[in-house]
Amino acid sequence: MSDGRLKGQARLLVSNKKDCAAFAWADAKGVPRVCIPTMTDPDGADERLAKVLAAHGVELIVLSGYLRRLGPKTLGRYAGRILNIHPGPLPQFGGEGMYGARVHQAVIAAGVSESAIVVHVVDEVYDHGPELARRTVPVAPGDTPASLENRVKALEPGFFVETLTRIASGELILP
Repeated sequence: MSDGRLKGQARLLVSNKKDCAAFAWADAKGVPRVCIPTMTDPDGADERLAKVLAAHGVELIVLSGYLRRLGPKTLGRYAGRILNIHPGPLPQFGGEGMYGARVHQAVIAAGVSESAIVVHVVDEVYDHGPELARRTVPVAPGDTPASLENRVKALEPGFFVETLTRIASGELILP
């Protein structure tokens, strides 16, 4: 990152949506970006994604807000080097369809005293790969899904950078 906290370089920003808000960030930072629509041809999108990542020298994929399942070509080429952040404890509050407010609603409905932010390795099953790091987030009395979501969202970016820094320094080893 430009502030020196992370020994790494953003090589490419990818979205499946042409109006992705993160494209403005990429443009401002001079990071190449590409839109690869996935709905009409998922297999072709997977092949294109694997190729464009390799062409840009990507070594580690960081999913942040990318809510599509990755295909076998990308998963195979980058096995063990694709990371995701999940806004709730895994595996209890993960899986297909469990993202955003749905996670926080389920956490509160379960009556647990704490939620978590989890960075995990991505595999072919939603929210299934090995957990790398976890930060607990207390569920406060009177929390609503929105209040818990706001608290978790505020902590996610810093925790993701902290986890990536630990990987870059060798303190945390990818499986």
